[in-house]
Amino acid sequence: MTKRRDFIKTGILGTAGLTIGGAGFSSGSYRSIIGSNDRINVAVVGLKGQGGTHVGSYCGLKDSKNVRVKTLCDVDEQFFASRIKTVVDRTGETPGTEWDIRKVLEDKDIHAVSLAIPNFWHALATVWACQAGKHVYVEKPATHLIFEGRKMVEAARKYNVRVQTGTQNRSIPQVIEAIKFLHSGGIGDVFMAKGLCFKPRDSFGISPDSTPPASLHYDMWLGPCQMQPYNEKKVHYNWHWHWATGGGDTANQGPHQFDIARWGLNKNEHPETVYSMGNIYGISPAECSQETPNTQTSVLKYKDGKILEFETRGRYTNAEGGLGIRIGNLFYGTEGYMEIDGDTWNAYRKRESKPFAGSGIGEKSNDPTFMAPPGGSSHYGNFIDAIRSGKNEDLHADILEGYMSAVLPALSNISYRVGRQLKFDGAKEKFVNDPEADKLLTRDYRKPYVVGNTI
Repeated sequence: MTKRRDFIKTGILGTAGLTIGGAGFSSGSYRSIIGSNDRINVAVVGLKGQGGTHVGSYCGLKDSKNVRVKTLCDVDEQFFASRIKTVVDRTGETPGTEWDIRKVLEDKDIHAVSLAIPNFWHALATVWACQAGKHVYVEKPATHLIFEGRKMVEAARKYNVRVQTGTQNRSIPQVIEAIKFLHSGGIGDVFMAKGLCFKPRDSFGISPDSTPPASLHYDMWLGPCQMQPYNEKKVHYNWHWHWATGGGDTANQGPHQFDIARWGLNKNEHPETVYSMGNIYGISPAECSQETPNTQTSVLKYKDGKILEFETRGRYTNAEGGLGIRIGNLFYGTEGYMEIDGDTWNAYRKRESKPFAGSGIGEKSNDPTFMAPPGGSSHYGNFIDAIRSGKNEDLHADILEGYMSAVLPALSNISYRVGRQLKFDGAKEKFVNDPEADKLLTRDYRKPYVVGNTI
């Protein structure tokens, strides 16, 4: 284990020879051509929580898609042992470990990186990986900030790598079926979509600032954020509830349902207006360091008048819809409405109380035209298939789709933070005559963790 004091000595200055940002990495020199039968070596970056799903998923693709988990990477070395054991138990091979993602990106034998890291690291790690010629699977939301999300798209295109966003609903056959049903006019013209995130959460408490544990490389954990004292209530998972690093459940669970809502509305442009309101209810600020709201309602409106609503409820609540949805979506059309809960969906005609179509109703679920595209229901498998095909269009959730959906919770949180309705210029990706809101499109980056204007 690398001691924290050793990192302080040899950290950023000690790795100054590692040039990130295009000058040191070369797409041509680091990316090998991958044939249909060649093994694909993957590095999983971020091992806690969802990182375990990433590790297990790629292990499961060892035989069916010839995938090897070559390297495990996390800035907190305490997670290495358990994930190594998973890989050994599942594949019989022992992966290498690194705490510094830059070392991973230097490895010319790694073809792809799978990022299960905090939101505020998504863009920087993706851009670095693209510059190194690596394909990328990046968790949702694709981006924490709107400015850097656009840079992710630009980097993916410039370096000609596949970048998949972790909005796994895009690979669920029943959800694909439901969206196709909407787009075919199943409930008429869809004029409103609603996303629901009902996750009651209790206070996670408050703690004094302290010294980082020896296993954690705290400077790199902070990455692009400004330096701040270590606090155990602001790192692992709790980073979701602080503005510098997260965006509450609106930007945590929310991106999945924002994505389905935009997909169902068939919108490939940004909304024109956004208004979001809410607060922290039932939790005292004196007893918890949470900054993001636990109850939040956001309304986004498009140029043609169509509406996307999103509700985050972090306290005690009822469910909604006939399916009793807590995490899911509702769509309203001129001829009826539809609900999606996980891999189940129902559509209702006008005022009728019984569904006339759905995941288990009628012939549509048996119609092969409603099945998932090549790659199957595995989002990770689809990523691997697209790496081999070399085609962005084979990705179920290409970075452009991920970015367009990630903009929605980002816009909502900006409106909440400034406390007013905002008008957004989608072409310029700036707010209309609102410098205060524009400041929240990006951040003051801390060197060398900078997402620059030039990719």
